[in-house]
Amino acid sequence: MTTENPTAIVFRRGIVLTMEPGRPELHDTDVLVENGRITAVGTGLAAPRSALEIDAAGGILMPGMIDTHRHMWQTAQRGYGSDWSLTNYFYFYYINHVHAFRPEDVYAGNLLAALESMNAGVTTTVDWSHGLRTTDYADAAVDALTRVPGRFVLAYGNYAQGPWEWSATREFRDFVDRRITGEDLLSFQIAFDMSADPAFPEKAVFDVARELDVRITTHAGVWGGSDDAGLRRMADHGVLSDRITYVHTGSLSDDSYQRIAATGGNVSVATESESAAGQGYSPTRRLRRHGITTSLSTDSSVLVSGDMFHAMRATLGADRALGHIEAHAAGETVTDNELRAADVLRYATLGGAEAIGLADRIGSIAVGKRADLVLIKNDRNPAMFPIIHPAGHVVQQANAGDVHTVLVDGRLVKKDGVLLLDTRLAEARRAVRDSVDRLRDGMDEAAWNAGLTPSRPDIALIDNPYHYGNHAG
Repeated sequence: MTTENPTAIVFRRGIVLTMEPGRPELHDTDVLVENGRITAVGTGLAAPRSALEIDAAGGILMPGMIDTHRHMWQTAQRGYGSDWSLTNYFYFYYINHVHAFRPEDVYAGNLLAALESMNAGVTTTVDWSHGLRTTDYADAAVDALTRVPGRFVLAYGNYAQGPWEWSATREFRDFVDRRITGEDLLSFQIAFDMSADPAFPEKAVFDVARELDVRITTHAGVWGGSDDAGLRRMADHGVLSDRITYVHTGSLSDDSYQRIAATGGNVSVATESESAAGQGYSPTRRLRRHGITTSLSTDSSVLVSGDMFHAMRATLGADRALGHIEAHAAGETVTDNELRAADVLRYATLGGAEAIGLADRIGSIAVGKRADLVLIKNDRNPAMFPIIHPAGHVVQQANAGDVHTVLVDGRLVKKDGVLLLDTRLAEARRAVRDSVDRLRDGMDEAAWNAGLTPSRPDIALIDNPYHYGNHAG
């Protein structure tokens, strides 16, 4: 099956979650798309005779989701680190496995992740690609992204060198000139982590980003990896700005949050990964209190799900759990949950668009915006009716299997629940199979199994004074 590409598409009689302030939810509403752009939103819309009509009745039409931090290149090893802590991740990935990666492995992971994103209604993904040891790897990453008709942001990184080193090379500049052409579906950022060097060599990277007019994304507030000192050095050197995405931030102090808020920075939260691996507790409650723009991300499917439905659900649950814990510790009870489903859905859509600087183009349903749209509808799933609370239904009830239709820039990539990219999917299967087989063959069985089942510390059992099985009758 190949992608269809009608110039006009009209969705009929759906529940429309616009994510627009003051007009968030519309019922029995049509949305007309022409030449890649939303041209009308209303009831009983007139459409060109040639328009493809999609029955959205009984479904929810919403903006495409935006993942602001995913290590797409790692996807070929999906699930390998299901039991890993962050320490395990650093050890197995950055000390052992990653040195065996070829450009072909980056291509395989990116292609699979891009297809997974489209299938699950994630129309824009920031590829936090810090495995680009040479520009051959970077070319492979872009080759994969451009094989799939989605919207992507290549966040260029190289864990093996200081960013002030690789960003200053002629090869890097040549790559940017060759591959980052301003084409609307492929944007560019610079990705790196702060060193502990008090001389702040990263200043050179901020200068490169300013010269190239691109945004920066950096892991920050990762327990055991990055802390407040990096933010202080950034502030001291005058590089904090509204063009920076800080990823995780759970172990930062209020002082750092105040610096981020004061300079208009934004934060990408990856709650599933943070809860499972230990970067720090999901910081959404603290981000709200500081008024910081928040988006969601899936991090790495080596560790956790690459599905934004999971990310939304995990974020809502973690935020509410902490609210209850704090209240109980004070002898109080939460009577009304502070974070609402619509807030989390905003994180996953318009919040993501704001984080990557594209809120004027995507992230909500409004006339004039590009048509990155997702229809959630599945008449075969009993969990998809009744729809009483649409935003709550998307966040708490739906899953990737309920994604009926996906448009990116007005182009159909999924229809009637079927991804219209069979040839790419077959290619991804072959590439991923080759990647996994080669990586596994390159290590002995004991080393491979050590990654699957990392050592588990012994725990001391608490003596239980209640032995009900021995009580007198």
